[in-house]
Amino acid sequence: MWEKDLIGKHTYDYYYLMKRWKMDELNVVDMDEHLIKLPVVLGDGSRHIVLLQFSGPITAPAVRVASADALRSEEIISWVKNWLQWDRDLAEVAAHFVESDLEQLFFAHAGTPIVKDTDLYYCLMKTIIHQQLNLKFAYTLTNRFVEAYGTYEEGVWFYPSPDRIASLSYEDLRSMQFSQRKAEYVIDTSRLIAEEMLDLGLLSTESDETIAAELTKIRGLGSWSAQNWMLSGLGREDLLPAADIGIQKALKFYEDLPAKPTPASIYERGGRWAPYRSYAAVTLWRSIET
Repeated sequence: MWEKDLIGKHTYDYYYLMKRWKMDELNVVDMDEHLIKLPVVLGDGSRHIVLLQFSGPITAPAVRVASADALRSEEIISWVKNWLQWDRDLAEVAAHFVESDLEQLFFAHAGTPIVKDTDLYYCLMKTIIHQQLNLKFAYTLTNRFVEAYGTYEEGVWFYPSPDRIASLSYEDLRSMQFSQRKAEYVIDTSRLIAEEMLDLGLLSTESDETIAAELTKIRGLGSWSAQNWMLSGLGREDLLPAADIGIQKALKFYEDLPAKPTPASIYERGGRWAPYRSYAAVTLWRSIET
């Protein structure tokens, strides 16, 4: 087991990261020890269990990274930095919102990072599964999905592969309380990936506009799905899912409005939040989380 300490240069609220990661009961998080245990799959498909242990105040954070394969340590460190967005100066983001309509929100939730999923394919599947469902049942379905078709290693769940899901029948997912359409969307999209008609790694290098155009060609994937994949999978910084109910509720609560604002009005005012609209979105979501 090798270890390496990363010293943060900027404010980073790792408590929020842990709390957010713990929302999924399949994730391994020890709030008392400030520890997260992650399933990491590198580019060659090799699997690694990576431990992150945070320490220090959020204004001067540190994280100890540990894993088993010393020969892959540099790749894993690079992966961890990318996943955490460790070198991103969140104070620079917050400064953009000074004297804006969200200034007090960013002051109250300083150092809020974009919390990403660890796997691009699973992030897309989760986006499909979660759409148009309440959060509790959405997590129930994704948990069933992972427990049925993923792999459990040393206390950590590795997510299902596209090939595994592509081999299923729609009825396999219907038996887990997936709707017929949701089962079709999950399996048909997985088949596109398994048959190399959709390369998520290659797609991730494209612009936001190109990614949205490509994903929305796929049955079952709309603008909301594309934006959420780019935000939660890639950590893109300038996305605003204005149709998201959570963002609408957060703005209604924050500004004490008589009704939720419309997507059109959110998108219009969001122009002033660019180029950091994703941070506006995650901070709004955070403001109504319990």
